[in-house]
Amino acid sequence: MYTMQSWSCIFLIICSMQSVCHCCDWIRHHYGHLSAEYLPLLDQMGGDITKQNAPVLFPTSLYRHIDDAEFEDKVIFLKETIYQITKLFDGNMKSATWDKKNLDDFLNILERQLENLNSCVSPAMKPERRLKRYFKKLNSKVLRKMNYSAQAWELIGKETKRNLQRLDILAAQMY
Repeated sequence: MYTMQSWSCIFLIICSMQSVCHCCDWIRHHYGHLSAEYLPLLDQMGGDITKQNAPVLFPTSLYRHIDDAEFEDKVIFLKETIYQITKLFDGNMKSATWDKKNLDDFLNILERQLENLNSCVSPAMKPERRLKRYFKKLNSKVLRKMNYSAQAWELIGKETKRNLQRLDILAAQMY
């Protein structure tokens, strides 16, 4: 009886390790490829990125903190950041002056990235609350306060680019 339970336990451990390894392989081999596709699209969506700074401080300390975190925490951070970015782009975009096709392609690639990262983490794993607060402030202090204007969307584009570039650095450091 114990032998059967032992083998079952070993089998489950091996299966769970396989899914983690699959995720690790996906991040290693595909995350950067998708990133290399959506960053240029972000640049091509509209005119020059604004020189104005957002009234929300970039979470530099949060990124420094996650640099020293465990692998799983980094994956959760990648996933949550991309999720929060996609939520920002769910707003009223009528005033955005961006090229519609490039914007759609950008968002589709982000969604693919998010789907793959979702398969890497357990739904029970909780993201960093400070990250959520940062994106909530971007939504309220930039988009809503500026009434979803073209200028607000340019600021969101600038902050999105900064976050995605920083995520690239984080993903590269994971290996």
